[in-house]
Amino acid sequence: MKICVIQGPNLNMLGVRETNIYGPMKLEDIHNQMKAVAEQNNVEIEFFQSNLEGEIVDKIQECLGDADGIIINPAAYTHTSIAIRDALRAVQLPAVEVHISNIASREEFRKTSMISDVCAGTIAGFGPFSYHLAMISMIQILNEVARIKAQQAKNA
Repeated sequence: MKICVIQGPNLNMLGVRETNIYGPMKLEDIHNQMKAVAEQNNVEIEFFQSNLEGEIVDKIQECLGDADGIIINPAAYTHTSIAIRDALRAVQLPAVEVHISNIASREEFRKTSMISDVCAGTIAGFGPFSYHLAMISMIQILNEVARIKAQQAKNA
């Protein structure tokens, strides 16, 4: 099982940028915690961060045939990117949208996600722990997909 974690713009600035909203934890620290969960569950994990929308779209497309699921924090592109939405829809991999802050309690323009309806679910507002919850959710989804495929193979 392989999970690709895709991070959008400005997440490379975690720990520096608006710590009153996003906290003091750096992206590398979040990734290290996710690696530990992946190792405990025998899951391969890959990380990607870009400030560029097209690079994020390219990475989503590269996941087809390479990853079993995607955890994505599109950051500001959450609210604007039809391209990221379309890429997620095109690859048809299970995806979990994650946000550090509670986007529903922020500015009005942040309350709309262009991608939530093409994801299995959204986890937001738990700080860096949102990523841990996303990992647990994705592992559960992938285990269920594996069980269904095994049952289908058995019945074939």
